[in-house]
Amino acid sequence: MTKPAPEPTPDARLRVAGHTLHQQIRSNIEKQILSGAWKPGYRIPFEHELVQQYRCSRMTVNKAIGELVNAGLVVRRKRAGSFVAQPPIHSAILDIPDIQAEILERGQTYAYTLLRRSLRKPAQGKTAERELAGAGRLIALQCLHSANGRPFALEDRLISCAAVPEVVAVDFEVTSPGAWLLGHVPWTAAEHRIAAVGASDTTAKLLDIAKGTACLSLERRTWRDGVPITQVRQTFPGDSFDLVAKFTPSRAR
Repeated sequence: MTKPAPEPTPDARLRVAGHTLHQQIRSNIEKQILSGAWKPGYRIPFEHELVQQYRCSRMTVNKAIGELVNAGLVVRRKRAGSFVAQPPIHSAILDIPDIQAEILERGQTYAYTLLRRSLRKPAQGKTAERELAGAGRLIALQCLHSANGRPFALEDRLISCAAVPEVVAVDFEVTSPGAWLLGHVPWTAAEHRIAAVGASDTTAKLLDIAKGTACLSLERRTWRDGVPITQVRQTFPGDSFDLVAKFTPSRAR
């Protein structure tokens, strides 16, 4: 006699407004990976097992896993199944600089101070903040990075609670938000904006420099599959930081 399909788990019964079933399957798997419950190298359930669990078509499951592969979270191995990537955030670590790592590579002593943290709604009239917040709120952080006891960078960051709900419980007193995001939240797109600015009175005091001193302002936004994750502005005294990038031709000439 054919064994009846198992009852769907509570997660499988969820129907979140505005999300298709394949998006929910992807989200459930993604949460297992990002929470650390499924470590790098862990084999995720076979597609036929997910089909039974979610009572859906093989195509729906295949689409969900395909998106996880494209995001760099999962790798497929012929005849073996699908596995959590090693590591799932490799590309993020390569492409977005970690200030702590930058300072340590210079042979300097790193220090971090959280200056301000709040949970708030997007500011009225600021479209970028509304887009980042989505249907949720924002974690607003201001922190100072130091090298050899001297201010190295002032960071003002917003993180979307809708895109990264676990961020609400994170204690940023010890771990910087940039380092935490690099280690826990993979991204698929980023935008940088670089400018030369004069230090405002407030910025000058925090960076221990004269008002109007030339500074490098680096603004960055990141997305995961079109969903905004964070936006940050990092301000460096002009003589403490530089950006170096290597390029290859996009096509042969």
